[in-house]
Amino acid sequence: QVQLVETGGASVQAGGSLRLSCKISGPVDRRACMGWFRQVLGKERERVGYISRQSGNTNYARFVKDRFTISQNSAKDTMYLQMDSLEPEDSAIYYCAATTSVLTCPIRAVDFTYWGQGTQVTVSS
Repeated sequence: QVQLVETGGASVQAGGSLRLSCKISGPVDRRACMGWFRQVLGKERERVGYISRQSGNTNYARFVKDRFTISQNSAKDTMYLQMDSLEPEDSAIYYCAATTSVLTCPIRAVDFTYWGQGTQVTVSS
């Protein structure tokens, strides 16, 4: 019943920016954590970061290096991923995910319960 829909993926040149959106709907706790992940064909799904919908606190994977920012619009049940200074290595399918956890946000992809369909990001050199 819980659904997540990602939008905003596109092809951009290195150094460019994109903003991805993820809207969640259905019977989920609106305080629960949400996260962004990415995956390249043949590779494991990789954590980008998460946001606590309750507190607004965020946490990012090391590779982000201050280039990405996760935010939310609680009234719209929407989470965003602002990506700046994109590099070819950022090319991947980007997924948003949600959990039932409120107090502590999980790290591993396997600990996120609900997933969107993904949106393709391609960065050319």
